Order: sequence, then structure tokens, then C-alpha cells
Amino acid sequence: MRKICVITGSRAEYGLLYWLISELSISDSLRLQLVVTGSHLRSEYGNTYLEIQNEFNIDKKVDILNFSNGALGVCKSMGEAISKIGKALSDLSPDIVVVLGDRYEIFCAAAAALVLGIPIAHIHGGELSAGAIDEAFRHSITKMANIHFTAAKEYAKRVAQLGEDPKFIFNVGGMGIENIKRLKLLSKRKFQDSIKFKLNKKNILVTYHPLTTKKDSQDDFKEILKAISELKDTNIIFTKANSDAGGMAINKMIDEYVKSHPNSIAFASLGSLRYLSALKYVDIILGNSSSGLLEAPSLGVATINVGSRQDGRLKALSVIDTKPVKSQILKAIKLAYTSKFQKIVQKKQNPYGNSKPSKAIIKVLKNINLKGITVKKFKDIV
Repeated sequence: MRKICVITGSRAEYGLLYWLISELSISDSLRLQLVVTGSHLRSEYGNTYLEIQNEFNIDKKVDILNFSNGALGVCKSMGEAISKIGKALSDLSPDIVVVLGDRYEIFCAAAAALVLGIPIAHIHGGELSAGAIDEAFRHSITKMANIHFTAAKEYAKRVAQLGEDPKFIFNVGGMGIENIKRLKLLSKRKFQDSIKFKLNKKNILVTYHPLTTKKDSQDDFKEILKAISELKDTNIIFTKANSDAGGMAINKMIDEYVKSHPNSIAFASLGSLRYLSALKYVDIILGNSSSGLLEAPSLGVATINVGSRQDGRLKALSVIDTKPVKSQILKAIKLAYTSKFQKIVQKKQNPYGNSKPSKAIIKVLKNINLKGITVKKFKDIV
């Protein structure tokens, strides 16, 4: 059986990979290998490996977050990631390594696989995120990868623009929509019971991550907190920041806000089921998470995208872009609640398609000829 090693390092990415992992786990011709690393293994980020091992066998747990999450600490974690993930891959000896997205630990996993001569399949390549250094990681992973699964035609075109062979580029659609289609989301009552928090007349989900291309992410986040503190009859659900440089400082600000605002609650991780259920029952997702672009439109939820982190990405008409300024954030919230804008939101139009990409990916992983695939030639656009 062909061995397919999936590597996951964060809660958001695991949520996108869930159905692919599930399909691999029951395949009669492919053998799943699962490597879990990054924030999954840390209590401050919710110990999300526990959620994973409840459903799937974890072949290797690779702890890399042994330093602060400042810029230098991330550099040290990257060094550990290449070394330790390289050792894990050497032990497992997979036929293909599957990675998704643009995070630094995934870049390190791809680098290790490249050096070891293992074919790499990359999901969600070709996308832009100008407000984060992750964009450079994403394009670098594309150049290391041998098989590409993109979420939109525009992104497939960009992967080809990077010199990749079109015969190895497969446009399968966005992974997030599959979660919405296949997961049975919680009822409103069960969702409230699961988070021990009652929803209000109005409800907003806040998910904000540090901007790794600038140093004032905390100042930007303060503007969000100032804005939501003025809202009436509105409950706030926070999901905390990721393990990027500056994430801990933002999480501390969230904890301090929740202490003094009883209409709010915070979670290190809600898990895929509760997170998507939250999206279903809130009116707005506010912040700079990619879930506001990839998943929220399909659930009929307005997105207020704050700042530049998602600059360059395809966006539905239900996404409102705003600067990280209190007055403009409040203006965006007011717009999101208007009946005119709600009509746009309820159309549930999503530029990332409505397919089930996992089955399409499985078909390629099963049938693609791997002979000589690691020897790449740059394909110039004629």
C-alpha cells in the first residue's frame, strides 16, 4: 500500500484536513501516516492533539515549541522542526508527504521532505496573504512540492506562474466548504451547552492573529477591543491567536478583556465542530482569520476583515474590509447588520467552490505516477 504521511501543526489547518485524513484512514489502497506538531502539543493552545487522537492514530508527535513565541523563538522552533520532523519522516519512510497552507512549521516539514527525497503534495498553494510572512512560506512550499491541489482557478494559475508543471496542478476547490457540507453541526441549544455560554440578541465571533510583517499588531487589536466594548445587546466569543510571534501578547489582552466584560468568553480552541457551529449562530466573524473568507460565506455569516493579513485573497461579497481603527470597525459592524447587506450575506456565495475536494485528492494520491516526480524542471510561461 502507498504510504501517505499527513503533517498538521495547527488547529485551523487540521480542521481543513479532517475529511482528507478521514478518507485516508479508511482507504483500502492507501495507508495513512499522521504526524502532529506545533501548537497541537501545547496546553496554552488547547492540547488539540487530544481531539485528533480520539479519532485517528498519531504515528509521531513532534514537539517544537520549546522557546518564546517572539521572532527569535520562532527561528529556534524552525530549527527544531526541520531536525525533528526530518527524523520522523526518516522513520516512517512515506511515499508522499501531504501538507497544507503556509505556516512556518509546514514550511519546515516540506524542507525536511525535500532533503529526504520524499514527494510532497501541497494543498492551498498559489494564494496571497500580504499581511503575513506566511505568504513567502506558502510560495516556498510550492517550489518544494511536486503535486499541487489548489482552491480556485486563479490560484492554480499562480502556481503555474511559479514555474510548476500544469500536469501536476489540480484545482480541487477549498477544503473548508467540505467541513460545512459533511459535519453535522450542533443545534443552538447544544452549542450553548457545550461552551457554557448563552447567546444574546446579537453575537460576534472574534478571531485575530498577529501580523508577522509588522510590529504593532497589539495596537491594531486594541482598536477591535475598543470597538466591541461599545456594542449593546451583543455577546462576544473569542478564539485565541495562533503560535506566531506576538500571539501570546494578544491572548493576554483577550483574557484581560473577558475578566471585565461578562458578555464575553474566550477559548484556546473550540475544535472544528464547535467552531463551525459558532459560525452558524453568530451574526459576524470579526478579525483577520482565513475562516472568515473560506467558510463563513457558505454559512451565511458576515465577515469583517480587519487589517492587511488577508490582502490579495479572493473574497466573497459578504466580506467587509476595514482598517484597524475603532471608528471604521464600528462603521463596518453597523453595515453588516443592515437588511441590504444581510440579503447579500444570505445568498451564501463562496468563490472557493462547492466541491468535495478530499475525494479528488485521494484519487490523485492513489493513481499518480511517482517515478521521477522529485526531479523538477522549471516550466516557463510561453
